[in-house]
Amino acid sequence: MTDTITPASAAPAGAHTEGSRLDPALAEAILASVKQGFAEQIAFTQDLIRLPSLRGREHTAQDFMAKTLRDRGYAVDRWAIDVDEICHHPGFSPVKVDYQNALNVVGTHRPRNETGRSLILNGHIDVVPEGPHDMWTNPPYEPVIEGDWLYGRGSGDMKAGIAVNVFAMDALRRLGYQPAATVHVQSVTEEECTGNGALACLVRGYRADAAIIPEPEDEMLVRANVGVIWFKVTTRGIPVHVREAGSGANAIEAAYRLMQALRRLEADWNARKTAHRYFEELDHPINLNFGKIEGGDWASSVPAWCTFDCRVSIYPGVDPRDAAAEIEACLSEAAKGDAFLANNPPEIDYNGFFAEGYVLEEGSDAEKTLGRAHARAFSRGLESFVTPSYLDGRVFVLYGDCPCLVYGPITAGVHGFDERVSLASMERVTGAIALFIAEWCGLEKIDA
Repeated sequence: MTDTITPASAAPAGAHTEGSRLDPALAEAILASVKQGFAEQIAFTQDLIRLPSLRGREHTAQDFMAKTLRDRGYAVDRWAIDVDEICHHPGFSPVKVDYQNALNVVGTHRPRNETGRSLILNGHIDVVPEGPHDMWTNPPYEPVIEGDWLYGRGSGDMKAGIAVNVFAMDALRRLGYQPAATVHVQSVTEEECTGNGALACLVRGYRADAAIIPEPEDEMLVRANVGVIWFKVTTRGIPVHVREAGSGANAIEAAYRLMQALRRLEADWNARKTAHRYFEELDHPINLNFGKIEGGDWASSVPAWCTFDCRVSIYPGVDPRDAAAEIEACLSEAAKGDAFLANNPPEIDYNGFFAEGYVLEEGSDAEKTLGRAHARAFSRGLESFVTPSYLDGRVFVLYGDCPCLVYGPITAGVHGFDERVSLASMERVTGAIALFIAEWCGLEKIDA
């Protein structure tokens, strides 16, 4: 009996896409192994949720991930992102914070015989701020299960996905198999603000024939997604006593006028959607968000300063530098119509995402393989869709010449209160990805 598993040509009953190339009995054994380990997978996900991996505080969760991967026998690489190593790359986003705790962790599996195709299993460890805790039903970092839902900040976006990557590999190991190809299991940071974590992995030399990112995508494959730009606008004013407010210049009110101008630019960009493949039918593909505003020093003084932070999306194929030029022109034109700002123009600072969007071209071998795996795990065909959000998949597609399959479980409340992930969906996705690994990489017996 050979140590290497060669895919069979039999098709699974009930599949709605091209038949599975895995032996049906092996495929069913893999899905059963996922189920067998799922209680442990849930507990692992809960442990991850308990670690508040906010920006600048990711190191504790990354230490946990490094130990997790090392305990499984993977070669572990753990490092802090070095801005000097990535700042000249076209995919780099500006950084305004200390990267001392911006740690990446990669666990690498090497087979005895490299007979299959290599793979990257990527996920981001960072989570967004949780907001006022009294607006959550339960504390955000205390994982709670109610019915099919696992609650907690980061549960869906995307600690469940990180668990999927780890336990899909475990399911194969439980059967006595391992991938017959190199697999890099990546836990990266900075996905929520720059994308520099995944980029740092690429620059460090991590490449593969395909990549999977189990982001919360409702059991569908992302066909295309937008790029994102973060920027901060600063306005100045003339502070005077409120009794003579008319003789001063209110920086906060000026900021609101600039916001209105940016809304008009957003409308203009949305009107261009017909020129961008896959985005023609979306109702509102380009979204501008005013995410933070600060200004003034005293309620009885006309404010001398105001800043507001923005996030805006751009279509795939649009260079962020060109979009930034339009933003600057918009603000400059709006300032000309303001008596004070005309001579004191607003300042703009790019302080995060400066990232291009991407399209996952149809028909790759990786997509076909995922389609077969999904059909076996779900008994239905794989659907794709377009999302107006940022994804690290752009690093692989645009700069790594690598098809990246962004595909993950059903979630709710992502970036909001009571964030949660469906456990049944998480199990199905784990099964599909385990089947993908088995076919894409091939399998070999684990050396006793």
